[in-house]
Amino acid sequence: MQIIKSLLLVTAALAALSAQAEKLTVAATAVPHAEILEFIKPTLAKQGVELDVKVFTDYVQPNVQLAEKRVDANYFQTKPYLNEFNKNRGTTLQTGVAVHVEPFGAYSKKAKSVAALPQGAVVAIPNEASNAGRALVLLAKHKVISLKDPANILSTVKDITANPKQLKFKELEAATLPRVLDQVDLALINTNYALEAKLVPTKDALLIEDAKSPYANYVVTRADNAKAPAILKLSGALSSPEVKKFIADKYKGAVIAAF
Repeated sequence: MQIIKSLLLVTAALAALSAQAEKLTVAATAVPHAEILEFIKPTLAKQGVELDVKVFTDYVQPNVQLAEKRVDANYFQTKPYLNEFNKNRGTTLQTGVAVHVEPFGAYSKKAKSVAALPQGAVVAIPNEASNAGRALVLLAKHKVISLKDPANILSTVKDITANPKQLKFKELEAATLPRVLDQVDLALINTNYALEAKLVPTKDALLIEDAKSPYANYVVTRADNAKAPAILKLSGALSSPEVKKFIADKYKGAVIAAF
């Protein structure tokens, strides 16, 4: 009888252990990515996944740590950015589900419109290829500058063919751009950093991408875990009607669901 009781206890212990939630660590920038991930935590918990959100302030470490298997996935970037990262770093990270679009914007504390920018105005743009190109394409779309190929998302300042206001471009780390608004005439800022700085893209941006922006933000994984059950549950939760409503209610057009 004692042996049977012991076996039952062992069986119960093993069952409890197997029922424990699987831990999933996801790297993200704070706004809106980490906020959206926090929103789906209860949903994933019900599905047996314990979500650990690791917040970063830059665009490099989330990919580095994913490639090094220190996190299981990340959620912060566009496909053009990931393609450029993989090319430069020799990594093979891959996109999964597209969750949202953050319309990229141009902001100023010195001018009320782009037309009011002075000759020789200093314009700050992100210092990495995909977002620098995105900034220049936005300016070209609004005829502030002209580019060799207005559709080339990897355009650089060397591709500018006309610059009527003789704008001076300053390339800086994306995360620092809200902090230099007082020091430049115009800054092209990713919406996640604009929101962190308490800017309201739909109100404060002098120029902003429309809903047709191709720059969706994706869940990114490695080839070895892209189809893992916990990753699939994460992707399902992030593309749910509940998340679409959360994005619409919380960000009021500054962030748009991509599904």
